[in-house]
Amino acid sequence: MKLSARLAGAVVAAVALVAAMLISAPPAASAQLTEVTGFGTNPTNLRMHLYVPDGIGARPPLLVAVHYCTGSGPAFYSGTEFASLADQYKFIVVYPSATRSGSCFDVSSPQALRHDGGSDPVGIVSMVRYVQQRYNADPERTYVTGASSGAMMTNVLLGAYPDVFRAGAAFMGVPFGCFATTDGSSWNSACANGQIVKTPQEWGDLVRAAYPGYSGPRPRMQLWHGTEDATLRYPNFGEEIKQWTNVHGLSQTPSMTDQPRSGWTRTRYGGTGTTVAVEGISLQGVGHSLPQGGMAAMAIAFLGLDTGGGGPSQTPTGTPPPPGACKVAYAMNTWNTGFTASVTITNTGTSPLSSWSLAFTLPAGQAVTSAWNATVSPASGAVTARNVTYNGALAPGASTQFGFQATHGGNTAAPSSFTLNGAACTT
Repeated sequence: MKLSARLAGAVVAAVALVAAMLISAPPAASAQLTEVTGFGTNPTNLRMHLYVPDGIGARPPLLVAVHYCTGSGPAFYSGTEFASLADQYKFIVVYPSATRSGSCFDVSSPQALRHDGGSDPVGIVSMVRYVQQRYNADPERTYVTGASSGAMMTNVLLGAYPDVFRAGAAFMGVPFGCFATTDGSSWNSACANGQIVKTPQEWGDLVRAAYPGYSGPRPRMQLWHGTEDATLRYPNFGEEIKQWTNVHGLSQTPSMTDQPRSGWTRTRYGGTGTTVAVEGISLQGVGHSLPQGGMAAMAIAFLGLDTGGGGPSQTPTGTPPPPGACKVAYAMNTWNTGFTASVTITNTGTSPLSSWSLAFTLPAGQAVTSAWNATVSPASGAVTARNVTYNGALAPGASTQFGFQATHGGNTAAPSSFTLNGAACTT
């Protein structure tokens, strides 16, 4: 059965959920998503859409953002937070679009799984080369992210093109080579169901065989997966960790384990900082519905795109604080069916912020009806509050306050955790 037939039902539902939970409006800037044609070798007739923020520097970073099955580049642009983050940190985003039936990317054929072998990866690399030539994008700061089929492509691109991509973030993917087929089919049931189990060495060997003779550095990898994923099942998460730790010559034992949010388990390998070699984030009870609000910011932090996007000034004014360098005070005034919340954010770090984005999850039954001193969206679930024009700057030691009014169905609990620009805050 074709990949599109298996994924379509689950992905359509997931897309509806993601669209409801993420910031769906394009960024409020004069920059626009544009289509590029004639960008180079393109054996499978992919389409290319490009987002170039206002004010990029002379050597901007580049992110390739790859959509899910049934999706498109423009849908991934409007349904995820990567473009608004690009505005904030001044990196360019390429949004490829698959054009075959079902709009899935080829992560199965022998051509796709070999360096310069052909198929979709060659077209995507042509897009990268085009942006590097046309906009002087930095080859040392070129990254890829994606969801579902796009996450599988993220694994493929990091495996077959370690000379092109420096790091990736895969939301709901499978290991490089797991979906391989030789019969012309694009669907691998055993892999999708989490039934392909290999040793770390075997998984690592698949990556090393994709580009024989390559001896340079290997890309870093961030992996995301929900435990209840019924489309690309959860065992694939553990197999990906086996693969990428082996590629980097690391132990399977994490260097650090924590819970950045309720129900999340994050493991880091090869270090404890934000930009480690391999990071895995397991989401308890979550299905095939990633990324959700605030997750893109954490991916951007892992990739290192939040440390000055190559703009005119390489100052750290837009750099988010490291974990623990922010504090949140949350006070509620409740009544029968509603409440108001007053939220105070304190920058306890040593670097100033030029803008801020606070992510938290409202308990079930709560829904925001209005807000002041911030924009808050979506209305319920995993929400993100963003600064308005007059309160984005936050010096070390400084605080800012915003609030909102909301309804509730009897549950008046406060959010369990907060992240500021992707970094966990104390409360």
